[in-house]
Amino acid sequence: MAKLFVLFEHAAGYGVFAVKEFEEIGVLLPQVESAVFDLGRFNSIVQLESFLPFKTAVAALENINAISEGIVSEDLKQFLDITLPRKRKKFKLGISDAKLGAAITEALDVQCDHMGAVPEIVRGIRFHFHNLVKGFTKKSSGIAQLGLGHSYSRAKVKFNVNRVDNMIIQSIALLDQLDKDINTFSMRIREWYSYHFPELVKIVPENYSFARLVKFIKNRKELTEESLEGLEEITMDSGKAQAILDASKSSMGMDISPIDLLNIEMFAGRVVALADYRKQLSQYLRTKMNDVAPNLAALIGDQVGARLIAHAGSLTNLVKCPASTVQILGAEKALFRALKTKGNTPKYGLLFHSTFIGRAAAKNKGRISRFLANKCSLASKIDCFSDEPSPIFGEKLKQQVEDRLKFYDSGEVPKKNIDVMKEAIEEHAQHVESSNLKKKKKKKKRKIEETEQNENSFNGSKIEAEDIDEEPVKKKKKKSKKLEVTAE
Repeated sequence: MAKLFVLFEHAAGYGVFAVKEFEEIGVLLPQVESAVFDLGRFNSIVQLESFLPFKTAVAALENINAISEGIVSEDLKQFLDITLPRKRKKFKLGISDAKLGAAITEALDVQCDHMGAVPEIVRGIRFHFHNLVKGFTKKSSGIAQLGLGHSYSRAKVKFNVNRVDNMIIQSIALLDQLDKDINTFSMRIREWYSYHFPELVKIVPENYSFARLVKFIKNRKELTEESLEGLEEITMDSGKAQAILDASKSSMGMDISPIDLLNIEMFAGRVVALADYRKQLSQYLRTKMNDVAPNLAALIGDQVGARLIAHAGSLTNLVKCPASTVQILGAEKALFRALKTKGNTPKYGLLFHSTFIGRAAAKNKGRISRFLANKCSLASKIDCFSDEPSPIFGEKLKQQVEDRLKFYDSGEVPKKNIDVMKEAIEEHAQHVESSNLKKKKKKKKRKIEETEQNENSFNGSKIEAEDIDEEPVKKKKKKSKKLEVTAE
């Protein structure tokens, strides 16, 4: 019967264990199951053959990444080659992962097994590992596992730092929540302040301007001709400012106590601050979309593109969706209701918020949404897999949708897709060349500046040294002149 070795991957290193000879797998399995939690009995079945500790934390992370992907690392290959017997056919290597076993078989021509008693043996090794390796304790084993676990998770989270679509998902969710909250708070402040100055709502219907005016006006009776300049600055209209001033003098509103006005003013300030933050957040979302998915943003806009990514779960998940799924993302309830009742399926979901659907005629809305979904699917794939993302393809795809709208309206034949893509590829190549040239020029400038700074610092130190050397000489000359005069 062939001898059995078992490979165990630990956070501290690789271990190969020899399983003592047995007649049949079926005979060994009940023995292992009963001896898993008993160290003495388990030692009679399994014995440590060799152990290879990882030299650094970086080496441990590289090896664990290779194992998770089913790849035989160079360290593991050398370790197994040295540890295992030369006659490959006279033994089997027990392995916990079938994918890694196939890779080891291919690399070293070793017969691997992951069935039968092997899973139970691996379970026992994992349980007693700190007792099977000399100089190893349960505490050190736990520290090694915790450190490697943290670094492995951190590496997975930081898989691609430049394209973090998690930030887009969170920011678009916050943006939608802010829109709801600002609208709710604006309605509340309208009702609250209208007790005191009801005419202001009709003059200034915009929520943001209304909140700013409430914060500025406070008590309507205190408004004077001097306040007109401040009103004009907020409303950006001299006619509205004058109308507010006139309405404040003949208002039907009730008087409010100073403490109530103070609370209204504080609430108006919060609403204004939220609206300002909403503007900053939309700007942040625009910059993130330009970094992560510039083509999708150029095609359908920042917010609609971000909603598609958030609804799919990530940019990678959006790429996996076919164009027919992208078309109805966000309309799942309507789709399943239509399938259940055997009615008409929805033509669009989140894509309805793009300008193209609104501009299309009623009979062409379904056609343009299908075409737009196709282009969104292409744009997301380009963004996900391109090395140097740029909005060139997105602009070309947007022009294609514009041409298709013209075709539906006037019958003007648009360009073929292959011709448009060739133009985009040429422009992208030129863009990459120009960006590379700019980078080279910047590097040259930095080098020149650094050399100039080094030369200046060297010259400065030389001058200082000369000055220091000359000073005592001058003093010596002065002393010698004095001596001459006294001698005379």
